[in-house]
Amino acid sequence: MTSRIPRDSRLRLVRPRPLAAAPRAVNQRRTRRPAPRPPEGTPAPAELAGMARSCLAGAARVARWADTALGPGGDATADGRATLSDPASERAARELGLTTAQVRADWDTSRLAGLIEVHGGTALPGWRLRAWDRDDGAVLRGWVALFDAWSLASPEPDGHEAAAVAEVVSAMPQVLSFLQLSAGPVPVEQLLDLLEQRVTELRTERCEVPYGPHPVSPRSAAAPVPVVPAAAVPEPVAPDPAPLAPLLQWALGALAAVGALTCGDGQATLTPLGSWAVWVKLEQICVAAQSPAGNIEQSAGDMLRGCAQLRPNAARAEYRAWLAARPVGSAVTELLGAARGEDALLRGLAFEALRVVGAPAEPDVRGVLDESALRPYALLWLAEHDGIDPEDAHEVLTREEATWLWVDTAAAVADHGEAPMLVRHLESALQPTVPALLAEVRAVGHPRTVQVLVALAAAHPDPALAKAVRRAAFQVHTWGS
Repeated sequence: MTSRIPRDSRLRLVRPRPLAAAPRAVNQRRTRRPAPRPPEGTPAPAELAGMARSCLAGAARVARWADTALGPGGDATADGRATLSDPASERAARELGLTTAQVRADWDTSRLAGLIEVHGGTALPGWRLRAWDRDDGAVLRGWVALFDAWSLASPEPDGHEAAAVAEVVSAMPQVLSFLQLSAGPVPVEQLLDLLEQRVTELRTERCEVPYGPHPVSPRSAAAPVPVVPAAAVPEPVAPDPAPLAPLLQWALGALAAVGALTCGDGQATLTPLGSWAVWVKLEQICVAAQSPAGNIEQSAGDMLRGCAQLRPNAARAEYRAWLAARPVGSAVTELLGAARGEDALLRGLAFEALRVVGAPAEPDVRGVLDESALRPYALLWLAEHDGIDPEDAHEVLTREEATWLWVDTAAAVADHGEAPMLVRHLESALQPTVPALLAEVRAVGHPRTVQVLVALAAAHPDPALAKAVRRAAFQVHTWGS
């Protein structure tokens, strides 16, 4: 191929993005939904940001101290974990005039708010810390990140099963929504009743007792089938209010610690910050429910398929709404489960959704680095999370990983895109020539190599190149067999 237009002939890996998210029609115009207005009486964003800065003043102070006092390779964390080491906490207590307990609490808060990012044994300032004094939006997003992680901000009470704590955490969004709609103090007893109802619903949804007739296997057809009276089938049992009451008090106390509500005289009231945050999340859910895709109640795989034809901004809005309706941990697990499937397009979209999750997804993303199918995506995600420019993030991949990712992305294009897109994808390869690309593609061992090469040969207009690609596909096929 020749051209009179000078250009960089080196083919490189472009940043993975939802390839099917390109608009179907260039001239297609979409009506914009008017920006919703917050409830009457909600403070202005600048005033809300001031409240958030007050709530996070201690965390910001410790984050600034860590930025100047803890350099790379120092004793920032204990054993490479995110916990502040004893020498560092004692030094911060001396220099800031605080107790070590206060330093550790503010350190944990700053991590949850994204003011500090811990990578291995090194603590780095988050981008929100850089914009803390000039960007109200960054401050509010930092506080919302802390609000989302309220269950991590305060240790759970002892003597309770982990399943019961998880049920309360899953049920609290409904309790917070009720507080927001009430727009005033609500008795704790009323919140306890609502919590019991929601926990009962969660347990009923998990009920695996089959109802209705069941097929009888030939081996057991001759055996008499015992008749179980209807009264013997257990009904969903409402949770005992005794163990839920202390868990509700823990949840309310943790939310009060992050500045989302206040408790007193047997009543709970959302703060202006808490009311605004709950309203934002309810609005996100409503937007998703009213969207053409309607992905709010879908599984991760179905949600990603529904977002495949959306523009990038619209897809990110769907991701945010879908995430807002679920606990972060279970949402990340579900997204990674969808990424492990055979559909390469869902793999790329799942990591786009994980980019919306941000820092809370980092431990789970690091946990899949040993999985060959997910490793290139996880490395790119971690590189961008560490602050590397997305255009340069591909440099963290080895030659083999970049080639594997090229084949995986080509499989997504072959399955969901059009022939010209597959031809253009050829130019995003890392190898400088087509023979070099084919040689490394044959060696990388991707399970979809043959299908990708056959589709590329059928789509490419150059007969000589198409013949070489078909020959490579045949060689991979015969060697594999």
